[in-house]
Amino acid sequence: MVDFIENYWLDITTTVLGLAYILLEYRASVWMWIVGFAMEALGIVLYYQKGLYADCAMEGYYLAMTVYGLWRWVRGPRKGGGEPKAAVISHFPRRLVARWLAIMVGLWAAIWWLLVTFTNSNVPVADSFTTALSLVGIWALAHKYLEQWFIWIAVDAVSSVLYFSKDIPFKASLYALYVVIAIMGYFKWRRMMAAEKGAATAAASQVG
Repeated sequence: MVDFIENYWLDITTTVLGLAYILLEYRASVWMWIVGFAMEALGIVLYYQKGLYADCAMEGYYLAMTVYGLWRWVRGPRKGGGEPKAAVISHFPRRLVARWLAIMVGLWAAIWWLLVTFTNSNVPVADSFTTALSLVGIWALAHKYLEQWFIWIAVDAVSSVLYFSKDIPFKASLYALYVVIAIMGYFKWRRMMAAEKGAATAAASQVG
């Protein structure tokens, strides 16, 4: 039992934090960013030990994005010189789809090349794909775009298979559960977005 805990404590701990993270994301709770910071810091160690170098490097980006996401969700940017306003759920802007798709493909190719050239990774295609797509996904999450759930469904499905193959069973099972929660999260966020728009319309009519 002691050997089991010693071998899998990082996997177990990040799995528990990851479950808390996605449940908080499902509820659109700002606390998800705090939990995410702890999860990703430990994830750096776990992925390095398992030879998932792209995932390991990605955690540094995630740490920075948790700070940005927390700020944007709580305060948000100033618009038109007005007061900062917390982010609300909205659609991914159509004008940005082609741009971010191109960025994702470019990142995928670049990360794949880095893995093949400078590491001994035996899963460069899958590792680079989930890494590139996750980089876009966390940005979309920080902006509270509804369609970020579609990105995570793809990432989670591939990651689950990848982690099972790398003998990270708890994390792999978590990502399989993530797929289910992400599907549910999309519909919950869509209802929340409709409620936010209804509240904003009602408030505007009262002011008018």
